[in-house]
Amino acid sequence: MYASDKTLVCQDCNQEFVFSASEQQFYADRQFSEPRRCPTCRAARKAQRGDFGGGAHSGGSRGGFSSGPREMFSATCSSCGREAQVPFRPSGTKPVYCSDCFTSRRA
Repeated sequence: MYASDKTLVCQDCNQEFVFSASEQQFYADRQFSEPRRCPTCRAARKAQRGDFGGGAHSGGSRGGFSSGPREMFSATCSSCGREAQVPFRPSGTKPVYCSDCFTSRRA
């Protein structure tokens, strides 16, 4: 357990920021290195990279980070023959189902 807060200096803006005891424990538990940027500069870099998602694998395009609306593709349902919108480009090698048929097949 880390007993006291630590003051660090941001490598981007050279401002001091507090690395709290609880943050130190969080970083140590996950074997992360100490942050080199203040929370403001970290948020700015994250926004610049387009990392707006909530976690490492929370759905989306780049390793779990959402970058806007998902591209959808038209396909013909292999079960009922209706047109379906799917979040992947159908290759033609596997069956594709509309949302109703997909749901009923999973049940």
